[in-house]
Amino acid sequence: MSRLAHVTSGPYAPPAPVRELTAVSADGTRLHVEVHGPERAPAVVLAHGWTCSTAFWAAQIRELSADHRVIAYDQRGHGRTPASPACTTDALADDLEAVLTTTLVPGERAVIAGHSMGGMTVMAAAGRPAFAAHTAAVLLCSTGSSRLVDESTVLPLPPGRVRTWLTRHVLGSRAPLGPVTPLARRILKYATMGPGSAPDMVDACAHIVHACPRAVRHAWSHVLGTLDLDHGARELRVPTEVVVGAADRLTPPVHARTLAAALPQCLGVTELPGVGHMTPVEAPGQVTARIRSLVAAHVSARQHVTPAEENA
Repeated sequence: MSRLAHVTSGPYAPPAPVRELTAVSADGTRLHVEVHGPERAPAVVLAHGWTCSTAFWAAQIRELSADHRVIAYDQRGHGRTPASPACTTDALADDLEAVLTTTLVPGERAVIAGHSMGGMTVMAAAGRPAFAAHTAAVLLCSTGSSRLVDESTVLPLPPGRVRTWLTRHVLGSRAPLGPVTPLARRILKYATMGPGSAPDMVDACAHIVHACPRAVRHAWSHVLGTLDLDHGARELRVPTEVVVGAADRLTPPVHARTLAAALPQCLGVTELPGVGHMTPVEAPGQVTARIRSLVAAHVSARQHVTPAEENA
C-alpha cells in the first residue's frame, strides 16, 4: 500500500506505476521498484532519502513520466522494501546497482537523481561497475558526503561539541513519531522544510516520514552520523548538478559547496531561496526541470531505439 494512501488526488498523491518489480540486492534483500512512463523513453532513476519512500517523488514522477521512463525504488527498510540487518553505505551501493541492472538493458544509461540519503547512495556507488555502465548524469539534491551531524543547524546552538552531541542524539532517537498531529507537523516543518511551506505540503511530508519504522529510522541515523563518502564524491566521474535549499537545516548549503569542489564534473550548484531540506517536494518544478535538462543533454535518444525500429 502507498505510504501516502490518505492523499488520493493533487500534487502529493503518488501516481500508479505502469508496472512493479523486484530487484534483488547482493545480500538477497528484495527491493520494491516502480516503473512509470513509456517503455522506450529515456530513463530516469530516483533514489529517495532517509525515512522517505517512492511517494516522496510524486511530483517528479507525474511530470516526467509523460515522456520519460521513471524508475523509483524504496531503499531497504523504507516503503515496501523490507528491513535488513545490513545498514551500510556499501549496502546502499549494492541496492542501486541491483536496481540499475534489473531495470536497464545493457548499454542503456540513465540520469540518476538522489535526495539526501539517496544522494549518498549515488556517491557510495560511484566506483561500482554497474553504476559506471548505466549512469549518464546525476542530480544530487540536499545531500552531503561527510560531517552531517557537525554541520547540521537543526538545533539553534553555536557550532561545536555540545551542538554536535545533542544533534546526534536528537536525530538518532528511538522514540516513536506517533500520529501526524499539529505539533508533529510544526516540528517536521521546522527541522526539514522552509518557512513558507504550504500546510498540505508539510502534511504530505509528515505522513511519509512518520510511516518509516522507528527501528529503521534509528539504524540508518547511525550510518548518517558517521558518514564519510568524500572519496565517493571524488569518484563520481559523470556530469553532476547539485541542488540545495538555502534554508536547509539538515544538509546546509556548505555541503553543496564542498561537493562542488570535489566533483570531477560538477555542472554547477543551484541554491533555492526559502527552501528547506525537502527540495523535490518544496521546489518540484525546479528539481524536475534540472532532471529534464540533464536527460536532454546527456542521454542519447538512439539508445532507446531497437534495430527494427531504426530500419522501419
